[in-house]
Amino acid sequence: METQGGKATARSALVTGAAGGLGRAIALRLAREGWSLVLLDADQAGNAQTLSLVQQNAGVGTAFTVDVSNPDAFSAVVAQVERKSPPIELLVNNAGIEGTVAPVWSYGLDVFDAVWNVNVRGTLVGMQSVLPGMIRRGRGAVVNIASTSAIRGRKGLAGYVASKHAVLGLTRTAALDVAPHGLRVNAVLPGPVRGAMIERIDAMAGGVERAGQAALAEPADIAAMVAFLSSDEARHINGGAMVVDGASTVL
Repeated sequence: METQGGKATARSALVTGAAGGLGRAIALRLAREGWSLVLLDADQAGNAQTLSLVQQNAGVGTAFTVDVSNPDAFSAVVAQVERKSPPIELLVNNAGIEGTVAPVWSYGLDVFDAVWNVNVRGTLVGMQSVLPGMIRRGRGAVVNIASTSAIRGRKGLAGYVASKHAVLGLTRTAALDVAPHGLRVNAVLPGPVRGAMIERIDAMAGGVERAGQAALAEPADIAAMVAFLSSDEARHINGGAMVVDGASTVL
């Protein structure tokens, strides 16, 4: 699906997982910063709603229904966008799923594979689809949404925690790869963020997951860090792991 409207801008930002609360907040913040949005999600209706909100706020956007783990589909979107729109100068790999809550010895391999496919393969596919063009043009940045689960364990969340450790590892490796080309790759590590994902995890964990932790972040808190990392003010930040968690990991 493709929908377009609003005014023309000189640069495009591609945001995956744009149908969810965090992806939507990131899209709206980047639209206010003057980016033309390319919104990807497997949820067509939710993605269309995000696009509508972007346009209602005088932003510009295009929406595509895509499985982010599919390299052909992802690359086709990038090629189509760059034939018609400003080049993609920012990639926000936000798409992610939580899987289930279960002890590691009984964690379903099918669930583990599904989480890894979206959270890790999807992040790698996004970078492989966008970075070659950025390298040719000599400008661009990537922000990967990891989690504080990238630097700690969380009981019962083997698939999610392992995947977020991998996203941070990919970020650091990519940062070294692209540095000679003048590009940057950073990760944002949110703590628990208000929205559907934390509600599902809490429901599966019987409320134990949130016990004793800091207050929930708002999606806009994470979007603000993404906006900073996409700006020229962050030009010397590369390979960073930017924790946004209200001190929940400070123990």
